[in-house]
Amino acid sequence: MAGPSQASLVARGLAAREARWLIEEFADEADLERAVSRRLAGEPLQYVIGHWPFRSLDLVVNENVLIPRPETEELVDVALIELARGGAPAPRILDLGCGSGAIGLALLCELEARGVLGSLVALDASSAALAVAQRNAVAHGLSRVSFVHSTWFASLDVSLRAGFDLVVSNPPYVAASEMASLDPVLAHEPRAALVAPDAEATAGFGDLAMIIAGAREWMSERASLVCEHGASQGEAAIAAARAAGFARVEDHRDLAGRARILVAACA
Repeated sequence: MAGPSQASLVARGLAAREARWLIEEFADEADLERAVSRRLAGEPLQYVIGHWPFRSLDLVVNENVLIPRPETEELVDVALIELARGGAPAPRILDLGCGSGAIGLALLCELEARGVLGSLVALDASSAALAVAQRNAVAHGLSRVSFVHSTWFASLDVSLRAGFDLVVSNPPYVAASEMASLDPVLAHEPRAALVAPDAEATAGFGDLAMIIAGAREWMSERASLVCEHGASQGEAAIAAARAAGFARVEDHRDLAGRARILVAACA
């Protein structure tokens, strides 16, 4: 007996392309019905399906990690440029707040495609997020990865100081006061990965301020820090990077023209 048609799922309230994706993803009718019910209840499609593309990778995603987004794909482009500029033959990368592992694993994969064998320390304060990142590393055969349970730099081994050629992060940068006005999908994502305290008179800047202030002692002489930030936080990010003593500070705009990616280089 044939299962539900795309038209019948659209009639129940799904968008046409989502109905098609779910039919393609779930061959078993009972699994499909559960997925449709979850989506109609407002759960993000990415969590319902359980995986989502990020650059060349197909990543496991669930409620313990952020949904990979196009702006963060742009951050990977900037990070690759910084790695090439730094010139390390076997670059060592630190991904702060790695979540699903999207940024760090994409960097390793794309470096390898260029004949460069990098290594990654993927760090997160959430053990559940680290478990997702580990699954993704195994699924893509990326073995040059260490996983660290830590709140930012707090639990990094001191032997790693001055050892990273790139520090990269998509940290929490949404103020608690902003959440109600943002996409309702965000309510389903881990709040700790989204919401940050205020700092330096800038809403949601607390975690970014800690990262920028603390990064240099972990960076090699030609390393760069590459961080995603909120559209209203560019000036604060630049000021914090200059106060931290970085030699070159830039703020890149995303494809929508919004200030989005801080670059702070040691040289």
